[in-house]
Amino acid sequence: MTRTRERNVIEVAVVQAAPVGFDTARSILKAGSLTADAAAQGAKLVVFPEAFVSAYPRGMGFGTVVGSRQPEGRELFRLYLEGAIELQGPEFDKLSAVARQNRIYLVIGVLERDGSTIYCTVLFFAPDGSLLGKHRKLMPTGAERLIWGQGDGSTMPVFATEVGRIGAVVCWENYMPALRATMYAKGIEVYCVPTVDSRETWLSSMRHIALEGRVFVLSAAQFARRSDYPFFFETEFGNDGSAIVSKGGSCIIGPLGEVLIAPNFEGECILRASIDLKEIDRARFDFDPVGHYARPDIFQLIVDETPRTNMVSLNRAYEPVINAPPIAATRASTVP
Repeated sequence: MTRTRERNVIEVAVVQAAPVGFDTARSILKAGSLTADAAAQGAKLVVFPEAFVSAYPRGMGFGTVVGSRQPEGRELFRLYLEGAIELQGPEFDKLSAVARQNRIYLVIGVLERDGSTIYCTVLFFAPDGSLLGKHRKLMPTGAERLIWGQGDGSTMPVFATEVGRIGAVVCWENYMPALRATMYAKGIEVYCVPTVDSRETWLSSMRHIALEGRVFVLSAAQFARRSDYPFFFETEFGNDGSAIVSKGGSCIIGPLGEVLIAPNFEGECILRASIDLKEIDRARFDFDPVGHYARPDIFQLIVDETPRTNMVSLNRAYEPVINAPPIAATRASTVP
């Protein structure tokens, strides 16, 4: 597969931090500051966590139990929707400027508004600030299904860049074998994982994916305390500002499953590594998941990448019923 890049050794950075919860403008300012810090350290690719703009509402119930929604929960959802960004809107332009001003590839988790639906989305910006594309999370997990819509197959991109072939799979999407296989088949080399999962088992998952796909895995998790969220929003964490809501665990893994940068559970940080893309070919010497180990004579994966909308206009001219042929004549014409 032909690669488009200028160099093999790339400086990459994973940002582990919390947004300014439910404050889109300040979250973008914080993203800009952290990106500038990473770029100053030499990073050419910077990856942020899931839902960094502007909140992963861990611990919030949105006034819901099965079969019932409370008015307070509806108002909380309205505020959450209000903070989601629209593509080509002013907040989008500010994120574009972050990439352009720092001359880096920016991969960042956002809440994207489309009508009155929120999508958990990853945006990919080039160093000139242009949008390469986006990925909408295909399957919100658990109670996320209440507040986020499902993406379709049209936003599962892998981009050929001078820092390798980059794509993103969000949080528990990484437990979808068919999605992983799709990304491998698209030639992904730098496998970005915006997430909020900070369990001990997450490292095992990231190492498995790196080894299975023979890819570099950049896992960016939030580290957040209760004080990173407005106190007038009720959560299961009460009002103890020091309570840890998301405990991090970001890491960088090599294509043979080796831990290049170990998970950090201490606080906000920027994790950096130099990755040599030639290591991918070396790793695939004895295992290529979509090459000599794929066995297409036995297994095939069908992927529907058709964009889905709630209305499809066939644009047919209206024909009054009175112009239709008589029913009897139509039936008769079919008789031998």
